[in-house]
Amino acid sequence: MVLIAIDPHKSTHTAVAVDEQGALLEQRRVGAREQRELLRWAHRWPQRRWAIEGAHGLGHQLAQWLVAEGEAVVDVPASLVRRVRLLAVGDKTDLLDARATAEAALRAEALHPVLAEDERMVLRLLSDRRDDLTEERTRTVNRLHRLLRELVPGGAPVKLTADVASRLLRGRRPRGVADGMRRELAQQLVEDVRRLDRELKKNEQRLAKVLSEQGSELTRHVGIGVILAAKLVGRSGPIERFPSVDHYVAYTGTAPLAASSGETTRHRLSRRGDRQLNRALHMAALTQARMPSSAGYAYMQRRRAEGKSYREALRCLKRHLARVVYRQLVADQRLAAAA
Repeated sequence: MVLIAIDPHKSTHTAVAVDEQGALLEQRRVGAREQRELLRWAHRWPQRRWAIEGAHGLGHQLAQWLVAEGEAVVDVPASLVRRVRLLAVGDKTDLLDARATAEAALRAEALHPVLAEDERMVLRLLSDRRDDLTEERTRTVNRLHRLLRELVPGGAPVKLTADVASRLLRGRRPRGVADGMRRELAQQLVEDVRRLDRELKKNEQRLAKVLSEQGSELTRHVGIGVILAAKLVGRSGPIERFPSVDHYVAYTGTAPLAASSGETTRHRLSRRGDRQLNRALHMAALTQARMPSSAGYAYMQRRRAEGKSYREALRCLKRHLARVVYRQLVADQRLAAAA
């Protein structure tokens, strides 16, 4: 079996072919648009697999193209490559990075295979788009607040909508040319808010449609609506890439990190993992913690009775919800496979 390791860049890709012992067979550097040439070069080794550093980053397009061509591809995290590079001799070059990628791939016990993108990536893209729209709406409303404060005595209410702003502007006679321009700009911002509201509504409808087509049952859990469910499914990706529930909990950043020293055993809060997944679980946990009828509320009360503070109990609930989400994603995957 020959391993072809690639150090990808925006304009070029550097590839090395090594045997199972890591001995260099050949090397190749091609332009990013010369993927077909790279594949033709690799055909001389019928038994081959590809290892791409950052297959979900700069190497994303190449990795997905290779998978579509029927090639076996694994993702080599940049953190693993950096560890190998620490022991390398010589200046940093693309060739040395490709060699480090090969060595990391040969040494690593389990690397995630790159799979063809499906509806889960659609959910992730739509969810990311929603985040962008929400941030843009927040900025627009803040600008509108500033203008209304200068136009209307007392300004506008905190929860400002396009209709409320329009009513405040209606009938306001400008005191001069500056106020006239403020009113004109404010009216433009009101239209921007209305446009963003329409985009957000359409985005949520598309999220709900894709979730329904995928057969996800995450929304039946208290505190997880369409938006959070789409975030959880999209950011988790193929659930089979996690060997166990503990791996998934660690990936979400809800598992505490060991920080023991000597005879002292202690743990600290984890800042690792996918922070957007962590935030989605945090929002779901907050909702359950405020609903006395939910299972999460009862879970929180049991933890509080054990002497934990509110924050500690909430972290425990987040970790518990991560396990619940993992089991639900596994169940959804099995149902989809059986269909």
